[in-house]
Amino acid sequence: MDLYEYQARELFEAHGVPVSAGIVASTPQEAESAARELGGGLVVVKAQVKTGGRGKAGGVKLARSPQEAADRAEEILGMDIKGHKVRRVLVASGADIAREFYFSVLLDRSERRCLAMCSVDGGVDIETLAKERPEALAKVAVDPNVGIDEAKAREIASAAGFDAETGEKAVPVLLKLWDVYSGEDATLVEVNPLVLTEQGEIVALDGKVTLDDNARFRHSGHEALVDKAAEDPLEAKAKALGLNYVKLDGQVGVIGNGAGLVMSTLDVVAYAGEEYGVGPANFLDIGGGADANVMSNGLAVILGDPDVRSVFVNVFGGITACDEVAKGIVAALDALGEAASKPIVVRLDGNAVAEGRAILAQANHPLVTLVDTMDGAAAKAAQLAAGSDAKQSDAK
Repeated sequence: MDLYEYQARELFEAHGVPVSAGIVASTPQEAESAARELGGGLVVVKAQVKTGGRGKAGGVKLARSPQEAADRAEEILGMDIKGHKVRRVLVASGADIAREFYFSVLLDRSERRCLAMCSVDGGVDIETLAKERPEALAKVAVDPNVGIDEAKAREIASAAGFDAETGEKAVPVLLKLWDVYSGEDATLVEVNPLVLTEQGEIVALDGKVTLDDNARFRHSGHEALVDKAAEDPLEAKAKALGLNYVKLDGQVGVIGNGAGLVMSTLDVVAYAGEEYGVGPANFLDIGGGADANVMSNGLAVILGDPDVRSVFVNVFGGITACDEVAKGIVAALDALGEAASKPIVVRLDGNAVAEGRAILAQANHPLVTLVDTMDGAAAKAAQLAAGSDAKQSDAK
């Protein structure tokens, strides 16, 4: 789960990371009040969206009075930044910046370790810096069983090019940022910029945090960080039903059992869809051992997606028996009734495949087509999605 900047700053404060004062506002009037509360002087009004490039998009503006803060908030609220609508702004105190740095620690899955990245050139697009001047971005491996201790923090500061005095000031902050990373079960903690103020203090002026959803059971407070208003309603519904679902931008709904099979199915649908200009609309893994109820729930979620024009159910029966899948399909179509209007292509193989196919054959639902092979089923689903689109276009 990605956090908004204001949420990241709250976690920073909870772990002792120094941050500038800030107040969240959802209206221009609240932004004006926040600026007054922060002293009435220079503040920064920052769009709260879970994407980068806010500054370039006009989502970060300076204000030198409470009225200016209200005006800037009015300009920013409601903006669309890379598909993210701005519903809140953070009004943060201005800072006397002497130097800007960059720091992050993240999960390096390829190496099965953590990785700290640090640079004395902060406040810039770090991707551009890494590409154009890779020597300016230090990358230091971190053993997750040891973490960032004082010795490792000094190693990071030295590799990044900090002078001795500034490096010693940065070390305690790096230790506390590691506390955020490890203590909150994060997969990313990033600060850009981490600044040295004219007063000689190291302060985090921005923050980006990604939390591991698999560890949420260990953190009762993380549930409160979920922005339910910004959640995709289908993803929220699927989550409530205990389904592993991710919305994509295609037209062919995909259901499978096992993440590996579903990923392969997405690839096959994408390849088959090239001929028709369609692609996969979602990732949905019903998991091993799924029963008819789980299958029914999954199909109901996908059929409720207005972007879906056809559905491909691809199941290889192991722990998940094909007859249970077939029962779930029939149950879902019965429950949805006339609301179910999209063609469904089913490929079953493995455990209880004969029984599953027999159940679907007996039901003889006009929306369901049985196909023996994965490639053939993907091609049929893509063709049906394209045909559905053509019919919709003709109707218009």
